[in-house]
Amino acid sequence: MRRSRTKATGLFLLAAAAAALAATEQSAGGLRWTVPTAWTVQPARPMRAATYAIPAAPGAEAGECGVFFFGKGQGGTVSENLDRWTAQFENATAPSRGVQDHGGLRVHTIALSGTYLAPGGPMMQSQGKKPNWRLSGAIVEAPDGLVFFKCVGPISTIEKAQKDFERLLASLSKAQSA
Repeated sequence: MRRSRTKATGLFLLAAAAAALAATEQSAGGLRWTVPTAWTVQPARPMRAATYAIPAAPGAEAGECGVFFFGKGQGGTVSENLDRWTAQFENATAPSRGVQDHGGLRVHTIALSGTYLAPGGPMMQSQGKKPNWRLSGAIVEAPDGLVFFKCVGPISTIEKAQKDFERLLASLSKAQSA
């Protein structure tokens, strides 16, 4: 009797751990993706479809990935947004830009490092300079408009999270119509 109870408890704990590690799917703009298991879904914030906390690299602070969707034809062009993101850095490395295809969706990527001006608030004014920060971002041409993924944080934190970000991009697909 005791052995079967221990076995049942073990199976229950294993199932609970598996559920905790289960991938979370989210969607916006006719697009869906899988959130990396190491990232933490944050409470809703204005103007964002989602926000994720990115775990800190040793000796650094945590990073953040904001997901934005403004609607079809809203939020500016891909080029305008990539230029805007670049302008949010001083003394930056030359931006590395690319175009990929994930799940039949065109994805524009960017990565750069430097002093992040940490824009925020209604006028997107700088909230303070953050040296040695990195941006790894993507703009997806989704069925209902552009969806923006903008990950920022200390260089070591964002570099550590790069594989997770790449897995998120690889998980992109068109959302099923209801």
